Amino acid sequence: MNRIITLTVLFTVATPLGQADENSDFYRKQCAEIIAAKGQADENGRLWRLFEANWEYRMIASPEAATWRGYPGQNHRWSDLSIAAVAEAKTDARQTLTAVRSFDRANLSEDNRLNYDLFRRNAEMAVERQQFPTEFLILNQMDGLPRDVPSMIAMMPASKANDYEDILARLGGIPALVDQTIVLLQEGLSRGIVPPRVPLRSLPDQVAGQVHIGPMTTPMLAKFKKFPATIPVAEQARLTEAAKAVYADAVRPALKRLHRFLRDEYVPNCRETVGRSALPNGRAWYDYQIKHYTTTTLSPDEIHNIGLREVKRIRAEMEAIRERVGFEGDLHDFFEFLRTDPQFYYETADELLAGYRDICKRADPELTKLFRKLPRQPYGVIPVPSYIEKSVTTAYYQPGSNDAGRAGFFFANTYDLKSRPKWEMEALALHEAVPGHHLQLAIADEIVGLPEFRKYGRYTGYVEGWGLYSESLGEEMGFYTDPYSKFGQLTYEIWRAIRLVVDTGIHAKGWSRQRAIDFFKANAGKTEHDITVEVDRYIVWPGQALAYKLGELKLKALRARATAKLGDKFDIRSFHDEIVWNGALPLSILDQRINNWIAAEQAK
Repeated sequence: MNRIITLTVLFTVATPLGQADENSDFYRKQCAEIIAAKGQADENGRLWRLFEANWEYRMIASPEAATWRGYPGQNHRWSDLSIAAVAEAKTDARQTLTAVRSFDRANLSEDNRLNYDLFRRNAEMAVERQQFPTEFLILNQMDGLPRDVPSMIAMMPASKANDYEDILARLGGIPALVDQTIVLLQEGLSRGIVPPRVPLRSLPDQVAGQVHIGPMTTPMLAKFKKFPATIPVAEQARLTEAAKAVYADAVRPALKRLHRFLRDEYVPNCRETVGRSALPNGRAWYDYQIKHYTTTTLSPDEIHNIGLREVKRIRAEMEAIRERVGFEGDLHDFFEFLRTDPQFYYETADELLAGYRDICKRADPELTKLFRKLPRQPYGVIPVPSYIEKSVTTAYYQPGSNDAGRAGFFFANTYDLKSRPKWEMEALALHEAVPGHHLQLAIADEIVGLPEFRKYGRYTGYVEGWGLYSESLGEEMGFYTDPYSKFGQLTYEIWRAIRLVVDTGIHAKGWSRQRAIDFFKANAGKTEHDITVEVDRYIVWPGQALAYKLGELKLKALRARATAKLGDKFDIRSFHDEIVWNGALPLSILDQRINNWIAAEQAK
């Protein structure tokens, strides 16, 4: 799992506090001018003018995305989540679609035809999404203010006094953000557009865990404990006192208000059903989620059946390993052995983190066997923040940014060490760090010549498909020599296959939460805590979990096709470079690009 801002979100975010009308009006004027210039200007230049206008609008429209990307001047604000601003953003999205439809694709260069296709697809998906009231589901145990605000504060620059002033301004803006969030959630309650209740059971505690009596004990003020030497001591003292005051007078009361609302009003009144199909227009909503996340047109039934076939295939490989290690019980007993035997667990969080760092250190030098070009951006391995560790999955990746001067980070969950087995660590590290998410996203950050929206494209079928495919590269990199570690890799693969069955079961076939948990436990060796957290994730993120296995299957099929067609000409490093050095793509477009690459390689 990773923490990534998706491209579709960048087409639908609300506009920032105090600048909604100004930003929208200016953007709409630019779109009108671009449309009016049809036939009077070079089509390629006109297209890039739209790309640039939209990107500038997006970075002002989402100050958080601007901070993430290192785009200057937006670090002091939050997005405006008022109902009026959300409506304005939807109008702007429709204007974007009108503008991109003004182009004649045939008059564009070959490279710009791909850029056009992707931009138009994103705009069409953003407008199609408007039929579903997603703005009323902005908060759950995986997403929203309790997680996003502290992580945004943590990633803000802090090298000069002005940076600290920006942090103070953002801290001061939290009460408005809280109040706007509550209004949206209240509107969702009144309309019956709410998430299932059970997965939200820990959400109030996430907020309560951020309410600190002493301001300097909160992670939000961590940057005020250690200043760069370039800031005078007197200025440090002034900024620190200002931070204490804004936390005590603004942040803490707002968080208490949010906590009370979630505990007493929101969570108790969320629905008992778990499937998205239980909401108004819910089945169509789920079909949209599938298309958005997987970039395919597969139906829930097709995906469900693919999952069942994959579960059966991978179970057979797991049985072979059980026999290889001489375990006398059946596969269910073997799962229980792996879940409970002390030899498979670290005793301290530091040991677990050191284990992950060691795996990553061994993976780094193996990359040259699989890639010709590697990114410059570094990455680190750090623990999941304590205030969310109980309710999030085993690990996630937070992308870095060269423009922002920020490394990528692989977050490992150190909560409940008895649910973090050693045998899963190699596969997980390869997925989240290298050659998985860090390598792919760091490369995307460094690609030259692409419009900004493509550099930061986050098509989940591609991104998460690449992460899972990267796990399968472990043997070529010298990993999985221990049979238990290989079993761990298969456990992670069957986990993604199980998702195809469980996600579609919950959201299209009427499965209960317990049925999903039971199917998971019967087919995977993951711990019960992990399984429960995972199922709760699928419940609140319909369709997202489908992208991993479907993307991996596509990548493996493309590799098999290239190997068969090229024979001795096949170069795994060139194949991987072709995939990752063009940025994320919808799977159908990636398929065509690899076909073109195969033809070019054959012609050499």
